Amino acid sequence: MKASEMRELGVEELKKKSEELWRQLLIARISQVNQQLKNPLKLRYLRREIARALTIIREKGKGEK
Repeated sequence: MKASEMRELGVEELKKKSEELWRQLLIARISQVNQQLKNPLKLRYLRREIARALTIIREKGKGEK
């Protein structure tokens, strides 16, 4: 999901999205340890998506104050 698409979401939706991404990252890490992860770049993608979501949440939080 692009940052512009994420900015259209509300704060609660972004929090849910980041929680889901954390779960996916955990599953991907476990798969990597078991050598079942087909695409190791998925870890990088998930970390960046989480960072993107958290950044937008912080931006929205500062804008409300």
